[in-house]
Amino acid sequence: MIVLVMLAIAQIGVSIRNEIAVELAAREGARAASVSASTGSAATAARAAVDLPMTVSVTTTATTVSVTVTYVDPTDIALIGRAISPVTHQATATMAIEPP
Repeated sequence: MIVLVMLAIAQIGVSIRNEIAVELAAREGARAASVSASTGSAATAARAAVDLPMTVSVTTTATTVSVTVTYVDPTDIALIGRAISPVTHQATATMAIEPP
């Protein structure tokens, strides 16, 4: 029983780490896009910030850029991962576009 509790705590820790990583990637992408005119730089910066297979989408208006990062966490820790369905982490960061 103690082993199962420890594995559950480990799975929660991994999930929290991935949530923080997704938030970081969204901020990095928004920061990169806010200082350059390219939306491609946002996706590149977001993917470079975190080594996870995530989806990055970029939305711009006349004054802001928003970057949304989504990652599906497979919850793969032994025994516990099978009991928990995959967790989807999503974060959006919006920043003002800086003038050139």
